[in-house]
Amino acid sequence: MNELSSLRAIREVNASFPYSDPVRAWKEEGRKVVAFQCAYMPEEVIWAAGALPMRLTGSRGEIGLEEANAYMYVNTCSFIRTSLEMVLTGQYDFLDGFVLGATCDCSRRLADLWQHFALTPFVHVLTVPRKMTEWAYELYEKEVRSLKNRLEGFLGVQITDPALWEAIDLYNRERALFRQLHELRKLDSPPITGSETLEVLNASRRMPPDQFVPLLEKLVEEASTCGRAVQGQFRILVNGSPMNNPEFLEAIEELGGLVVIDELCTGIRYWWEGVDAAPDPIQAIARRYLHNFPCPRMEPSEDRAQRALRIAEDYRVDGVVTEMVRYCVPWTMEQPLQRMAFESVGIPVLELDLEYGTAGTGPIRTRIQAFMEMLETRAVV
Repeated sequence: MNELSSLRAIREVNASFPYSDPVRAWKEEGRKVVAFQCAYMPEEVIWAAGALPMRLTGSRGEIGLEEANAYMYVNTCSFIRTSLEMVLTGQYDFLDGFVLGATCDCSRRLADLWQHFALTPFVHVLTVPRKMTEWAYELYEKEVRSLKNRLEGFLGVQITDPALWEAIDLYNRERALFRQLHELRKLDSPPITGSETLEVLNASRRMPPDQFVPLLEKLVEEASTCGRAVQGQFRILVNGSPMNNPEFLEAIEELGGLVVIDELCTGIRYWWEGVDAAPDPIQAIARRYLHNFPCPRMEPSEDRAQRALRIAEDYRVDGVVTEMVRYCVPWTMEQPLQRMAFESVGIPVLELDLEYGTAGTGPIRTRIQAFMEMLETRAVV
């Protein structure tokens, strides 16, 4: 199967992560980089301030966590500890600021450490409500305005409404392109694999968006016209904790799965909904981020389950692979409800308890293979 040529530039960005070549060039121009940790963090505000938003993640695989374990309990999820490890070992020394969404206990503890040790000159914690009510929208809008005010003070700029609308237009364009790319994955034989799609998503948060959008446009155009057809025996949805390791998805695809869609905060929940028009850009941004495809921490959980079931139906999913990073409390609490929702419509679920960055090797690969064999048995019956 021929490779999509448009992926080469995207892979070059990921190969130079975390201090990727586009970020290095940005810094050499004397501009600021502000990291964020959660999909509930409104990137448009950072971009409108003239800084580069970059998502704080680990790399492609597992790493040693000796430094992070000296500061955090080992029952802190390894996604957070991996991010901290990379910060403490100097791999994120180019950061000027960090904005953290207070969405779970582990994230909040990372914020405590970041603030206590002043790991970057600018630190801001964004309170994120757990519900989508009018009061919650009002609270979150105030939080976004507070972030805007603090960024203005730190960067010495005024974040104007025209700059915010320009940022909204740019990010909405990126989201629309991601939707076009994912529409192609509804085909019987999509032109792009799940692991390749994750590589694209990784790159989107590791370079300036105005540079990434043209790359994504080329990829969507090539995928739409190249006639490439990825084969797989069973159509798989992957959900669970944050994931940035394409090798995990490659293992599913090597064993007969066709990963056609995900339900991850590092996947579709990152781009799922655009910012709608409103009289005020901050209000529009706040509405979008709080109403976007919800994280397991959000209530009521039925809304998330119904959205996930609609996606499974749209993408004609045969099975679900759930990867839960150990001590990821929101997913541990939510997963029984999600499993019952999928099984109620006849979609089996494989649950994998693993560490952040795990590849599909050893026992994980064995369990994936057994799941594929079970799907094959069901298909025969």
